[in-house]
Amino acid sequence: MKTLSMKSLVGALMLFSAPALADSTTSIPAFEARITAAKSPTSPGGATIQRSEIRLALEEFLNDAGYGVDSAERAHLSTRLGDTQFQQSMTGTAAKYFADFYEVNDTLLTGYPLNLYPVAQTPAVLFGAVGGLSGARIYEGYIPNGQGVANQQTLGEAFSNAFGPQASIFEPISLRELVGQLSAYTYNVDEAEGAVAYITQISRNSNRLYITGWSCRGCGAPGYTQGFAIAAVSTDRRFVRMMSVTTYAD
Repeated sequence: MKTLSMKSLVGALMLFSAPALADSTTSIPAFEARITAAKSPTSPGGATIQRSEIRLALEEFLNDAGYGVDSAERAHLSTRLGDTQFQQSMTGTAAKYFADFYEVNDTLLTGYPLNLYPVAQTPAVLFGAVGGLSGARIYEGYIPNGQGVANQQTLGEAFSNAFGPQASIFEPISLRELVGQLSAYTYNVDEAEGAVAYITQISRNSNRLYITGWSCRGCGAPGYTQGFAIAAVSTDRRFVRMMSVTTYAD
């Protein structure tokens, strides 16, 4: 089993749960402070907010007390979403990250009905090659028409029901980041490219791709296991394909 150090794994995912730090009364000012810093002439993008900067700012809402984005934080994000000047201050990829983050984090605490089932073929067949991703588990399913869309709560519940462990928060991931993430776990370029093609087949042109981390004791191995999962969501947000990869097991 290929393993990565905890430092490199966290660096790749940026997803593992942090201790509860605050609530919306401090997360919102912290977010705005990040935005101010990102628009500083001395920041990496100058007055333009880059994708890495908006992601860092939005993580202020994930690292506070509770789970995910609460109603006060959501309201603040709604205001920012409708702020034309703010939207124009971001790069295209940053605006896409903001929109995807806002969409998936709708504050609902009850998931919609999404049952995921294992696909019939093996990863080797689906990806067209054998390598470090051959042990990945792939499930897919859909929310019945008119019964909801894939949001944060739905993705988390569906992952736990299908794979066993409880996932961390699902965060948007770009196609480039997906390629890098999968390439880190296989030395076979054909396998990595095949996996990317198979996963993104569901998201189509919307590129609704999300990543989360997970860890568990006694899930698929006698001891501790951890890994990451990718979720691809269709344009109408009803069909979901998930792939879970174990990165460490003792």
